[in-house]
Formats: sequence, structure tokens, C-alpha cells
Amino acid sequence: MTDQNNTVKMQQVIDRLYKQHYGKMVASLLRFSKEIDLETAEDIVQDAFAAAMSHWATQLPANPAGWIFSVCRNKALNKLRDDKKMLRLHQAPEPEDTVSAFSADFPDDEQLRLLFACAHPDLAPKVQVVITLKYVINLKVATIASLLGMTIDGADKLLLRARQKIKDEKILLVTPAPAAMAKRLPIVHKIIYLIFNEGHTSAEGKTLLREELCEEALILNKAILDSHMGNIDSCALYALMLLNAARFKARFDDNGELLDLDQQDRSLWNQDLIRLGAYYFQQSKGEQLSSYHFEAYIAYLHSTAPSFADTDWKTIAQLYKHLLPNPFVELNYAIALYYAGEQDSAFEKLFALQRTPFMNSYYLLNATLGKLFMQKGDHAQAAAYYSKTLTQTRSAAEANYIRKMLSKLNL
Repeated sequence: MTDQNNTVKMQQVIDRLYKQHYGKMVASLLRFSKEIDLETAEDIVQDAFAAAMSHWATQLPANPAGWIFSVCRNKALNKLRDDKKMLRLHQAPEPEDTVSAFSADFPDDEQLRLLFACAHPDLAPKVQVVITLKYVINLKVATIASLLGMTIDGADKLLLRARQKIKDEKILLVTPAPAAMAKRLPIVHKIIYLIFNEGHTSAEGKTLLREELCEEALILNKAILDSHMGNIDSCALYALMLLNAARFKARFDDNGELLDLDQQDRSLWNQDLIRLGAYYFQQSKGEQLSSYHFEAYIAYLHSTAPSFADTDWKTIAQLYKHLLPNPFVELNYAIALYYAGEQDSAFEKLFALQRTPFMNSYYLLNATLGKLFMQKGDHAQAAAYYSKTLTQTRSAAEANYIRKMLSKLNL
């Protein structure tokens, strides 16, 4: 039993080191020598972690991270020798940016440099998100697949294509020049926004991993602000995420059931995060407003409203107009119009969305129609829309919510 406990404890230590250092190790190997490509660097790092698991069976080294970095360095040198490339390194000095020191001592902005590297404009947006999750947030492929609703094989193939593109087009995961980093800032904002939404908008968002994903997005955005590389869009995005994260704990009841905004216990909203979000929203003021500004303002109005009924729905509806055209925004716009007292206009927009094949099969559209018809007292229509949603969601939390609504209709 003791051996089993030691094994579990050791695995936890290694998992924590992986989470903290995997991407940094890969990036350092790439900088160590231009002869090491991304796939080789990943293989070396994976081998080093496997070696740690077998060598640390009885006792941890004094510096576990340094031990793994040393193994990576030695394996890299062996790889270069095996490929008969070390001779050239000894005979003729390489340019200074080709071979660099390999060390376990990283500057505080290492994660930030990796983030900007993953935001290479020649990579597709989904690829940028996936490689950020892998190399910056240090998630394993199975975890990435689960978060993005992909199969493990699908995530593996996407990463394989990404590695090939990086190799073929010489897109190295190294620090871009300062001018290039500035140009990549909008891409970085989008990556952070998408990562936060993956954690926040899921109906399964009460899991620890989902909360950690939101936290990672907040950490990355704060690093940009602290580095003085950010701008007012960075402040607006940070405010948006803080204001949404403040309401995270109230989205589910004690039984794990999904709650609508009007059902949430507002005393559970984190007032410290709301105040911090409000501060950064004030800091985001400027002449050129982005979508993050409008979304942050909407989140601010929700977070500071004393009750659902007292929410400034008219202003929220006007803010959504700035984010059109977009079918998902159109849905939220219609909901805001409904609660602002413009029910006929709201239903007109919802029915127009329903006439498009994609939105007609979208869970939230039909769930919204079900709820609004329920509030109007048309239980037959409400039941029809709610029943339709059961075939449109793969989320247990969403399905349980719909069944609860149907039970209230007694149909």
C-alpha cells in the first residue's frame, strides 16, 4: 500500500511539473539548436518526464525541475551527436542566435513569449488555440480534445498538421521581434478570449478543469498588462473576463443543476472580482472601441444590477447592436429586447433565426423560445421547443435542465 501511495504521490509531482514547465522546455530546446525541430523537442521532453517517473521511484531529487531540464539537455546533445551534427558545431561557431544556453532558470515572461509565438499569423485560429493549450497552458492532448469537443485522434492529427506547417514554412516557436509582437497582440487577445470562453460558457463548467482554464486565460491577460505591452483592448478583455468569472460560482445549484441568470443567487457573485473588473473597464476607455469593450460593458451592467428585473435591459440591447451581424449575438440581442419590453420585436428576430438551418438546430435558440413561451403561458409551445432541445445537446447539465423545465409544464 505504501508503494502504491508513493507512486500516486510521485505521479502528482510529475503532473504538476509538466503543467508548469512542458512548454518552456520545448521552447528552450528549440532555442538550444536550430537543428532540433518541434517534433524532436517534444519527444525529448516526453522522454525526460518518463525517465523522471522511473528514476524517482524512491526519492525526489533536490531540484526536480532542474533534474528534468538536465535530462532534456543531455538527450538533446545525444541527438545532435547521433545525427553527426555536433562536429560542425565544434569546428565552426554558429551565429549567436543559433545555439544558446539551456537552463532551468527562466525569466518571468517565458510563458508570455510562448503565447506570442503561438499567435503566428500563418497559423489557423483553431491551430493557434490548440498549440497555446499545449505549449503555453501545458495541457495533454486528451485534455485538449475533451475541452474542445474533439476526439483524441482528431486533436492528434491537428497537432501533427501544425507541426508539419511549422517545419515546412520554418515557423519556429521562438520569440518574435518586438514589432511582430505588437502586430500579434490582436491575435493574442482572440486566443485568450476563446480559451476563456471554452472554460466559461460550457454547461459542464463546474468542473475544476474548466475553472482552471478561465484562470489561465486571466493570468495570460494580466501578464500582458504587467509587461506594458497591452493596450485598451487588453484592459477591456481583462474586465470582461473578470466580470464573467465573478458570477461563475452561481451558475449551478448545490446538485450541479444549471441555473438561468434570473435564478442565480447573487450573493454568491464575487464582489472583489466585480470591483476589479469595473476598475479595468474604466482603464479601457479610449477613442477606438473594440468588441471587448461592448461585451465588457454588457457584463458590467449584468454584474452591478441589484436584481434580474432591475437590469438595464434597454442599454444592453443597444450594446448588442454594436456587435451585429452575428447569429449568436442576434439571439442575445433578441433576449435583451424581450426583457426590455419589446416582446414582439424579440419574437420576430427569434423566428427569423429559426428559419436558418444552423440556428434552427442550435440548442440555446430553442431553449430560449421554450422559456419565453413558458413565461407567456403557452405551455404547449414551450414544451415543443424544450423537447426539441433534448436532441440538440450532448451536455448532461443542459439535458437535465430541460427535463426540469418540462416537468414544470406538467405535459
